[in-house]
Amino acid sequence: MAPRFGLALVLALAAAASAQAAPSAQAERETEQLIQALARSGCQFERNGSWYDAAQAQAHLRKKLAYLRKRGLADSAELFIERAASQSSLSGKPYHVRCGGDAATPAAAWLRARLVQLRNAKAPAPPTPPSP
Repeated sequence: MAPRFGLALVLALAAAASAQAAPSAQAERETEQLIQALARSGCQFERNGSWYDAAQAQAHLRKKLAYLRKRGLADSAELFIERAASQSSLSGKPYHVRCGGDAATPAAAWLRARLVQLRNAKAPAPPTPPSP
C-alpha cells in the first residue's frame, strides 16, 4: 500500500507543479526591469568569490530566471530575488553588488531597493489639495 501512496503523491505533486499559473504581466515586467537595472548600473556582481561586470551578471540571472520559470518557481519579482538573485544555488554563498567605490552590499538588498524604487515610480501621485 505504501508504494502506491508514494507514487500517487509524486504524481499529484508533479501535476500541481505543472499546473502553476504563468507569472502575471506585472511580475514579468518588474523582473525584467530589475535585471535591466542591474545591467545598466555599471555595478559589479559577485558570485562564488569572483566579481563580474553588470552584463555578465544580467546573463547569469536570466539563465537562472529561465530555469525557475520552466518550473513555475518565479511568479513574482520577490520570488525571483529570493530564488535566483540572492545566492548561488550550487554553493549557497550570497551574491553581492558593488557600485563604484561603495562597499559591497548583498544582492538581495540591492534588488529589493530597486524594486521599491520601480514600484514607487509607477505609483500614482497623491491628489493635491485645493488651494485656499
